Amino acid sequence: MIVDPDITAIDLPKAICRRLAAAVLVISAVMIVAGCGQFSRPKAETFYAQTKPPKQQEFRWSNGKAPKNFDPARAAAAPETDVVRAIYEGLTDLDAKSLNAIPGVAERWESSPDLKVWTFYLRRDAHWSNGESVTANDFVRSWKRLADLREKAANNYLFSNIVGMSRTPATVANPGEPIDFLGNPVIDNVSPLQQLSANSNSAPDPKPEVRTDTNTAKPASTPESSPRSEPVPLRFGVEAIDERTLKVELVSPDKDLPRLVANPIFRPIYGDGTSFDKPAAERSLVTNGAFRITDSGGDGLVLERAEHYWNRKAVGLERVRFVPMETAEKALEAYRAGSVDAITNANFEPLALKLLAPYEDFRRTTHSALNYYEFNTRSAPFRDRRVREALTIAIDRQRLAEGELEGSVEPANKFLSLNDNGKFEVAYDVEDARGHLAAAGYPNGEGFPKIRLVINRNNLQQRIARFVARMWKQNLNIDTEIIVKEPAEIEAARASGDYDLMRRGIVLPTADELVSLAAIFGTEQTMVPEQTPETSAEAVKRGKDPNAAPSPSGPNAEAETPADPAASPAPPAVQRLTEEAAIFELRAIPLYFPKSYAMVKPYVSGFEMNSLDAPSLKEVSIDNDWQPRSTTGE
Repeated sequence: MIVDPDITAIDLPKAICRRLAAAVLVISAVMIVAGCGQFSRPKAETFYAQTKPPKQQEFRWSNGKAPKNFDPARAAAAPETDVVRAIYEGLTDLDAKSLNAIPGVAERWESSPDLKVWTFYLRRDAHWSNGESVTANDFVRSWKRLADLREKAANNYLFSNIVGMSRTPATVANPGEPIDFLGNPVIDNVSPLQQLSANSNSAPDPKPEVRTDTNTAKPASTPESSPRSEPVPLRFGVEAIDERTLKVELVSPDKDLPRLVANPIFRPIYGDGTSFDKPAAERSLVTNGAFRITDSGGDGLVLERAEHYWNRKAVGLERVRFVPMETAEKALEAYRAGSVDAITNANFEPLALKLLAPYEDFRRTTHSALNYYEFNTRSAPFRDRRVREALTIAIDRQRLAEGELEGSVEPANKFLSLNDNGKFEVAYDVEDARGHLAAAGYPNGEGFPKIRLVINRNNLQQRIARFVARMWKQNLNIDTEIIVKEPAEIEAARASGDYDLMRRGIVLPTADELVSLAAIFGTEQTMVPEQTPETSAEAVKRGKDPNAAPSPSGPNAEAETPADPAASPAPPAVQRLTEEAAIFELRAIPLYFPKSYAMVKPYVSGFEMNSLDAPSLKEVSIDNDWQPRSTTGE
């Protein structure tokens, strides 16, 4: 096992250190016994912590630090999103296993044939915690407030496709910040990537040039502000037809809207939202979810099953106790001691992950987030889709994930981890990559300019960049200059177009395909192929016939003039923003999906980990009769 020299035993919880020391002693003893011809394998423990379950239906959950607020409109990530999902209910919810939309306040819904108008029918037995009915007007009022918050709303790009709600340019959480994930993707106070050791099996290729850019970036110039005019009133596309019927109009068709509105920010609030700004507001909040807040303080947050919740009888837990922990080490100590039943949203060190991996109460899942390289399609040769495809499929993502990153991430052969359609993926294929590059006019990389790859200042990202650059050199004979910049400098370079490829990272908090792709490629709801020889009528032909040879377009290609102007290729058709279109156009190179990790006691039922890190407390219960297994040796 390769161990990062920067990670010392002091960084690990005491329990893990004791186990590590014990493991060393066991290995030494086994080697001695084996030398005498008496090898015997010790029996491993099944669970990291086998403690007795609580006597009541009480779930003790360590999901990070203490939540900062309980406002659905500001809930961007855990622990806030976990609390909001428990105390508020939206039109829909997500099945924790399948991530399909299931009824919430809305018992059913339907759409127009063009998927641009959706109608939700609310149940009559949905109530607030004060006994009042939840109505369609509660959603209209809450969503108007959400739009009025503008950039103060969490992930406001999520509602940019709803008519009248996109009043300012939509932004993504942590805009411009190079989100790094390896281990749990902690959004609040994002920590740098954990440093992993170099892969000793990597080929000893010459390292590409790495340049650290220390010059102060100049922000892109902006035109002088013009006098402000009175805003034109926008038609609001969310309407209460009656108390039980809500109509939602979209700018572009979206088949996944019911999955989108399950996100915490779309959950209704009682009143105008001013109560969130009052001292100790959480104790007096009127909510409509399966649980309500009964206590809060330094020891954590306590929720109890809501008396007026429409499906109260189906909720197994009587109480949920959120136990804040400052570090993953402290959370593990509490878990080991039996004072918490589950840990999520903890930034485990890579060595800790390796030690925890064999235990059955350790869980992992692919996270709905993406690390990728964005192309600058404004400059040649990256306007040519064939060049982009060549660079994309010349990277062995499997080797990157399993070798360079030691299995801590999932290789990304597509842009969305939640899409299961295997037809639309990019595969490692060196010969095909070389063919695309030659067809674009760069046989064996001849005449191809040195690629300027801009990344953020992070040791692991530099290692990943060197790995990718080696593959481009080996497979395509293309050189790369890796340019390291600070976050502000990266955004300035992106605005000015001073890059060829740029490293990006994004968390996608929804299962909605349209909205997630818009977050990666921009909030425009379409993708227009570039006007290159291969992306006009010829691209359509090639899309139907993979063996059709594209025309050269590189520096060695001869210019072609159509004999008949009337026979010129028609302008490319606008494509809807789908993963299929994204994979064909390849405006970016997907690299890897991070993984999420959790510890869950064996007596906890229904706590489902998923790619959105959105377990449903409504499905959780405690097996009070569970007994630890015997750990005596054979």
